[in-house]
Amino acid sequence: MQQTNLLARIGCDTRGATAIEYGLIVALIVIACMGALQLVAGETIEMWDWVSSEVTKERG
Repeated sequence: MQQTNLLARIGCDTRGATAIEYGLIVALIVIACMGALQLVAGETIEMWDWVSSEVTKERG
């Protein structure tokens, strides 16, 4: 009988669902940040490659 009450209380508890939702939101934000950083890193690498080639050309 007490197990039934415990299971009923666990079934009605929504606090865990909120924590899971916040966890999913944070995970999506992290994935978006990683993608943005990857794009910026690619642009930065291209810029420094260009600077390097220009300096090499000027030095002869």
